[in-house]
Parts: sequence; C-alpha cells; structure tokens
Amino acid sequence: MSFADTFKALSDPARREILQLLKDGKMSAGEIGSHFDMTGATISYHLKILKNADLVWETKVKNYIYYELNTSVVEEILLWLTELTGEKK
Repeated sequence: MSFADTFKALSDPARREILQLLKDGKMSAGEIGSHFDMTGATISYHLKILKNADLVWETKVKNYIYYELNTSVVEEILLWLTELTGEKK
C-alpha cells in the first residue's frame, strides 16, 4: 500500500461512499451497485482502485465476489495523520 494510492482512492466521492457501505459488512458488487446510478463496469472500476489501495479485500464464494473494508489500512492512515499533527497517543 502506498499513501499515494490510498489518497487517490479516497479522493473520489463514490469510492468514499462505497467504503461507508462496507463499514457495515461484506457486500457483493451487485449489492454495492444497487446504491448508485452507475453501470456495473463503473462500479468494478471503483472497486479495482479501492483494492489496489488495499482499502478493500475481496473474497470469492461460489459465483460471487464479496468486498470487505480493510480497517488496518484505515488505522494506519489515522495513525500517520495523528503523528503529522504532533498529537501523542
């Protein structure tokens, strides 16, 4: 994971909304797509960017792929931001 990939992924409002959806648990691409007025290809594009940034994991179950929030990357970003501000834990 690079911070450049992470911040690129977070820069898009649709991708941030996908992360918000995934905070409640695993979802398939179809379930995610049902919350947006976008094509399946566009949803796949956003999911690919989130995967490349390690913000989501995918798990294959039979004919479905489920996406899940990778909280360890989010925690790493928060730690870095906290250190940047000079606050101590």
